[in-house]
Amino acid sequence: MRTTALVLGIVGGVFGIIAGLIAMAVGGVGVAAEADGGGMVTVLGLVAVMLAVAGIVGGALAHRSPRACALLELIAGVGGFIAVSAFWLLSGPLFIVGAIMAFASRKRKAQTVVA
Repeated sequence: MRTTALVLGIVGGVFGIIAGLIAMAVGGVGVAAEADGGGMVTVLGLVAVMLAVAGIVGGALAHRSPRACALLELIAGVGGFIAVSAFWLLSGPLFIVGAIMAFASRKRKAQTVVA
């Protein structure tokens, strides 16, 4: 399950970077056309790229630290939806499923049973 979280984090990050770049391009066209909010779309596209990189880093931590992996991928998945919404429709679910897989694969502490 950790390998799945790793792969989902990397694939989601690659698609997230592409989505962020597309959002930045759309924002740039909006700025060039002097549309309201074009600059904000560009900034949110940059935020999406940074979140995608954080998701890739989270995926890379899947084998060493599954909790950190789950946290980074969950932040990247939810934050990307907040930043660029529709552009994140492919990356978001990949990050969220990867976070769930990483969290489910963590080692649980042994519980002592008192009779």
